[in-house]
Amino acid sequence: MPGKFTSMVAMIAVTALISCGKSEPETAAPETVPTPETASAPETAPAPDGNADPTVVDPGHYTTEFENERVRIIRIAYGPGEESVMHYHADSVGVFLTDHLVQMTMPEGEPQEISAKAGEAIFLPGGQHLPKNISDARWELILVELKPSGSTATEAGGTDPTIVDAEHYRTEFENEKTRIVRIAYGPGEESVMHYHADSVGVFLTDHLVQMTMPEGESQEISAKAGEAIFLPGGQHLPKNISDASWELILVELK
Repeated sequence: MPGKFTSMVAMIAVTALISCGKSEPETAAPETVPTPETASAPETAPAPDGNADPTVVDPGHYTTEFENERVRIIRIAYGPGEESVMHYHADSVGVFLTDHLVQMTMPEGEPQEISAKAGEAIFLPGGQHLPKNISDARWELILVELKPSGSTATEAGGTDPTIVDAEHYRTEFENEKTRIVRIAYGPGEESVMHYHADSVGVFLTDHLVQMTMPEGESQEISAKAGEAIFLPGGQHLPKNISDASWELILVELK
């Protein structure tokens, strides 16, 4: 072995001298022979990243339905007993389409139990977690992830519906990033002209509305319970033209 080692060192030294003597090497230096550790690394799957996007690491439970520079709308659905992997969400608003019972494990390892009723909407500070459905029923929610506020091309403002029409519009939560407004109309009921900022509407019931714009033209809009859509800001006057009550959550963006 010492003889072989000495010969190898001599060969490397001669090669180095030859290389130094050339102004421009004609060939690239020999590749380093990978060690067992580096050779096996590419074949090893990376550990789950706590900051991972859930729609990437767990697409079976998390589906992006809409995304722009203001917001991302994610539909989340778990079957009984199903769980995810550790992942990350930005500040969000969760709108629960079904009753909800989940065990939430945090990065430090401590689990906590969280429950919600169908139709509830709450602000959820951003962070990492690993959810598990600990109920015996499927549950589903819409998660409205909020992006950093930027300039918007919508109108500068207008009449606040929670002030001019408190019968139909009620603020449930508000901070510097969002306002959560619950909207409910009986059959045939209508509002007055008012304004909303860019928003996400999450429909808790089937929805049929006649929307009159400031210029006077009207259009009919329908939606199914459980749908979620991005609504550019502007003014309008809604009227329920169905024979049933309807309700939705409006997540206004700031």
